Amino acid sequence: MKTQTAATHVPVERYDAVIVGAGMVGSALAGLLANAGMHVALVETKAEPLRLDAFSDHLPAPRVSALTPVSQRLLTHLGVWPAMAAARITPYRYMQVWDAEGSGNIHFSADEAGAPVLGHIVENDVTSAALNERVLELPSVSAYFGVGVAALQTSDNGRWLVLKDGRQLHTPLLIAADGARSTLRELAGISVTEESMEQEAVVTTVKCEKSHGGTARQAFIAGRPLAFLPLTVNGDDRYCSIVWSTTPAHAGELTALSPEALGCALSDALGHRLGQVSAVDSAYRFPLVQRHAAHYVQPNFALVGDAAHSIHPLAGQGVNLGFMDAAVLAEEVIYAWQRGAPWGALTTLTRYERRRRFDNSAMLGLMKGFKVLFGSQVPVLTLARNMGMSGMNQLVPLKRLVMRQAIGERGRLPQSCR
Repeated sequence: MKTQTAATHVPVERYDAVIVGAGMVGSALAGLLANAGMHVALVETKAEPLRLDAFSDHLPAPRVSALTPVSQRLLTHLGVWPAMAAARITPYRYMQVWDAEGSGNIHFSADEAGAPVLGHIVENDVTSAALNERVLELPSVSAYFGVGVAALQTSDNGRWLVLKDGRQLHTPLLIAADGARSTLRELAGISVTEESMEQEAVVTTVKCEKSHGGTARQAFIAGRPLAFLPLTVNGDDRYCSIVWSTTPAHAGELTALSPEALGCALSDALGHRLGQVSAVDSAYRFPLVQRHAAHYVQPNFALVGDAAHSIHPLAGQGVNLGFMDAAVLAEEVIYAWQRGAPWGALTTLTRYERRRRFDNSAMLGLMKGFKVLFGSQVPVLTLARNMGMSGMNQLVPLKRLVMRQAIGERGRLPQSCR
């Protein structure tokens, strides 16, 4: 890895690909391209890359993801999964979902899905740190940390990226992996459909009286999904990460509570299924907004991850969709690059968009539908959702199909995820 520093004169640096955003998705994409032999620049506004040793003596960070087995395969392919496992990951083999407003409930198990696990709960920072450490070791990756983007320009054979310190990067393929409020997407003039979910997510870490038992739990409470996601800290399996998607007013009330009062509120909301709950960290809140870019690609330019789409955390699919974006884009780009074809050409990038847009759109639509269905207090819808959940619980073939979709086994998977 070559780390760039500011110079008194500004030479133009040329790369096979430039990725803006060194988070989970951007770093994974950089690793995939660099492992194929491409010369890649990774640009990030944060001053320094994350390191795994920073998490060994701390409680879990509040932001976590439910990584699917398909995402696990990608991270294994990139060589980072063993380091993540040595740091902190928590597998879950079971999932319980119920409607607190009625009798509907459904249970999923890894055995029914024909998989070793349904997924792993992993702190986002642990995944990012493992990817940062691995990718920045690669000699064909050049890192530009602590610098933002000033301008984006188009050339006959690629894109010019002007950084805020004056340096200029030229590439046949510029990729925006810089998050839901992507600066690069805005500079490229790509519009985005934005829809407020009229909810905020409250997140924190708790310790429960009882073991989580490798089970992810989710209760729908008056249209406000509350998730208890299992965490194991230093061998203690009584921790959980909390994600409560609720109204802004209720989110404000929750985050204003003392740790003792918050623990009591969470215990009551879960029906004391895990005994008494104690908050061990501050509670944080952030607004929930679904976004979808009008298109993912332009000549020599592509969006991935949250820059292309951001989703309600209800199903924990956000980063999994982003990882799939990275894997599919890398597969199409590498195939063109190895054949000597223009890998930044619109014909190449359109194949990526065609493979990913339908899956992302379907998941965005599904999350919106869930919010409407479980947020409704109309008696007939309450009855329908309870009957539907309980009915599906008895239909093992249908449950297996749903679970295969949930663990990421959808459509034609890229080679790195098989």
